[in-house]
Amino acid sequence: MCNLCGQYKCILLQHMVHIEVNRNMRIVFVVIIILELFIACKCQTLPNFIRKCRFGDLKCIMESMNAVIKRYPRGLAAMGMKPIDIVDIKDSEIWNNAEVGGVWFKFKLFNQVNYGFENATITGIKGFGRDPTASTMEIHGQIPSLIHKGGYIANGRVWLIALNATGESTSDFQNLRFTLKLKVIPEYRNNKRYLKIYELVPIVNISRWIVWLDTLFPDNMDLTITLNEVLNANWLEFWNELEPAFLSVFSSVFTGMIEDIFHQISYDDMFLKDNETEINY
Repeated sequence: MCNLCGQYKCILLQHMVHIEVNRNMRIVFVVIIILELFIACKCQTLPNFIRKCRFGDLKCIMESMNAVIKRYPRGLAAMGMKPIDIVDIKDSEIWNNAEVGGVWFKFKLFNQVNYGFENATITGIKGFGRDPTASTMEIHGQIPSLIHKGGYIANGRVWLIALNATGESTSDFQNLRFTLKLKVIPEYRNNKRYLKIYELVPIVNISRWIVWLDTLFPDNMDLTITLNEVLNANWLEFWNELEPAFLSVFSSVFTGMIEDIFHQISYDDMFLKDNETEINY
């Protein structure tokens, strides 16, 4: 009787082990499927409705860029494109004079957003050949009006006038022309080349800068208005002084717009393969 019980126990144990093995195999199988789907989703290609061009076909590439900007101002997740109608900006230190003498000034911006990139027009490009590292890539463009809004913190002294203010700022960079010079390095994933930006140098020119800083002097609105009038009457001198700081901000903004696209879509998938035919749009 005991031997019979032992046999039943052995059979039962084998059956339980078999069930557990099958269960574990199913779990492993499901995990593998999930991982494959995840990898497949991450390895995205350029959507079919985006016009593809030949390597180095600069006219075609420029037209395709402008079509994407015009059609997708709120971004296009399928290609890693962020919204461009409202662009968030990191906190920035625009002016930071040493606190020496009768005139010094410190100015920081926070909670910043830009409006107007959706109205950009690409006017010229260079590079974008089969080897993206063979030469510097360039993107030239124009924006009729780029509006910048954000909070500011200002501290300073202009002779007998002390300044210690926090408020809202608005800037209008009118007829902004830009040139972006990109240097990239390739990263290989799944036997495809993805680009990583290691340097983006912007060149920016504007026809007019209109700025308003509210509550510069909370207890003296007349003085606030007067100082804003001085800033706008002498905008070019202030722009020349602050241009390096603004270029640093522009570099960060443009890099943020482009880098996710380069990360998500391989450089090879952005262009027609040798045996592919261009679709007329």
